[in-house]
Amino acid sequence: MKIETAVFELSAGLSGQLPPDILPEVAFSGRSNVGKSSLINRLLGRKNLARTSATPGKTATVNFYRLDTLRLVDLPGYGYAKVSTAEKRRWQELIGGYFAADRDMRLVMQLVDMRHDPTADDRQMIDFMVEEGIPFMVVLTKADKLNKTEFTRRAEAFDAFFADYEGIRYLPFSAVDGRGVEELRKILVSVTEDA
Repeated sequence: MKIETAVFELSAGLSGQLPPDILPEVAFSGRSNVGKSSLINRLLGRKNLARTSATPGKTATVNFYRLDTLRLVDLPGYGYAKVSTAEKRRWQELIGGYFAADRDMRLVMQLVDMRHDPTADDRQMIDFMVEEGIPFMVVLTKADKLNKTEFTRRAEAFDAFFADYEGIRYLPFSAVDGRGVEELRKILVSVTEDA
């Protein structure tokens, strides 16, 4: 995987606009404003390839980023209350259509803000992937915003939360200080090589 080959490929606003399945895919899922675009930019060593915003609910499309050996897929954030019911339905159709399509999805990186317990929407998404047998791992974002004591306390809370699930991997990450970047890059390479 050559991160320097990364380019924005396209945005899909409806499931019928999803591109053909031609490369292995790694998707990024999580609530609005959890840091999906920032994570993608940091992984790819770019500042603005994936658009970031301080306003929740900005990513309303499925955005595809193409590399030489895989695609990264930025899914719209969920859980933002100030979106119309019609827009929420469109997002559900879009995300549901993505997961229902027979794509070469190697992994979903489920992002959760490390400072907080998983939301009801986070738990619903994790349960959905467990039930559907979708390979995923949890990335705990914004780890840089915790001091050492808070970090340890939050890590223990996530240990307890994930104790009910078998084999869930999770990794603290920070787009600011780079924590977890190299580990995630290695994971991207490994899932691309696993055919």
